Amino acid sequence: MKSYKEFTITAIPFIPEVVEGILWQLNISGILEEENFIKVFCAEGSTTTQEKISAQLQKLVMEAVIESFIVSEKVLENKNWNEEWEKSREVIVVSDTLVIKPSFKEYSSISDQIVITIDPKMSFGTGEHQSTKLSLLFLEKYVKKGMKILDVGTGTAILAIASAKLGASKIIAIDYDEWCYENSMENCQVNSVQEQVDIRLCEIKDVTEKDFELVVANIQRDVLINISKDIRNRTMKNGILILSGLLITDKDEIQREYEKLNFSLLDFKSSDGWISLVFQLN
Repeated sequence: MKSYKEFTITAIPFIPEVVEGILWQLNISGILEEENFIKVFCAEGSTTTQEKISAQLQKLVMEAVIESFIVSEKVLENKNWNEEWEKSREVIVVSDTLVIKPSFKEYSSISDQIVITIDPKMSFGTGEHQSTKLSLLFLEKYVKKGMKILDVGTGTAILAIASAKLGASKIIAIDYDEWCYENSMENCQVNSVQEQVDIRLCEIKDVTEKDFELVVANIQRDVLINISKDIRNRTMKNGILILSGLLITDKDEIQREYEKLNFSLLDFKSSDGWISLVFQLN
């Protein structure tokens, strides 16, 4: 069995989807996301070093996306990083209704629980992060039977799959990352929702449909601001918009930007410094 280099990374603020996105540009084998840090694994012989990882993270500092970071390194002798990842995954009970589980864990559902099977592989969205949990709670509240939904930056397709199982009839789920596209397709098949969920490898500007009753986007603040007009143009009048992937310090700016586009704040949740906002288009 091969040995692996393991890099542990902390960042302030901790925005795993952003950090992971930039690190996948390096020669790495996998990422394990924990509550307050991530571990990056590189196979024996990989050209990735602590210095190269630090250089990538420094770009985020220069762009004011994060304030600071720490990278540490060790070697895992005769260990398989994927086995280590599987050991750390647990069944996540999001609410009385929604449960997230990896395919290799057994779970017996009770009453009317909706169980979603997610193997994230190289995509963000295991259901463990607060931003994903908050999004799921709002989907549980606002998804109505027969809805047409747009999931922007779908990652593992966890939000699209949840929407389908909550009763939405048509979900278009988009991501510009090929790994996310492939992982989303696999997860939709495992959950038997491939008929309801249309996975597309594209950006929101490429979506021609403009009559979505609900739009959900679990992405970082800067991206949500940059695509705000694209989101508005694809949301039907009185439609619901769920935004997540945000820190409490992002609330005022996001609310201000979306209110300029005729959205009204409808709902709000926070957890451990992360927030999710619900708007309605007037």
